[in-house]
Amino acid sequence: MNEVLKAIAERNSCRDFAETPLTQEQVKTITDAALAAPSALNRQPWHITMVTDKKVVEELDKDGMSILAAAEDKAPYERVMGRGGKMLYNAPCLAIITNDGSHYAAIDSGILCQTITLAAQSIGLGTCIVGMAGIPLNGPRGGDFKKRLKIPEGYAFSIGVLIGTAITGKTPHDPEASKITYIE
Repeated sequence: MNEVLKAIAERNSCRDFAETPLTQEQVKTITDAALAAPSALNRQPWHITMVTDKKVVEELDKDGMSILAAAEDKAPYERVMGRGGKMLYNAPCLAIITNDGSHYAAIDSGILCQTITLAAQSIGLGTCIVGMAGIPLNGPRGGDFKKRLKIPEGYAFSIGVLIGTAITGKTPHDPEASKITYIE
């Protein structure tokens, strides 16, 4: 099996990261790959904020957990609490993808997200795609967080990717062949 197909087949959602920070070389490898991601009309409507400052990741996590705890629907909060009580799973790196809201920006952000996860997988790192990373950015302190994270004016949260060394391995989900229809 070639290396790309192997990375796709083996990638899974890591929810237990080691404290080990990413090296500058690992961050550069991932961001170089991300910048090679395709986009509609090559507009690249995204911005990537790589947060490797552990204190900032922890602050985002704590703020997000406070928002979840106060929410009327307790299911998301209870799910995170059942998985150790950290929304960002102790990850040493959070890639925040924001976009300019243009026509294909959401699709292009998804392509970028997948590129980041596969690049990280290919160099032996675990990842978890996290929509919950947007909770603190859209919460009461969101403006402050966006300013501190240097998110460009007019850009909105798309998706987050947690990146780091996985503590335990996890079997990827089983492919579901019934999700494909062939028209021949």
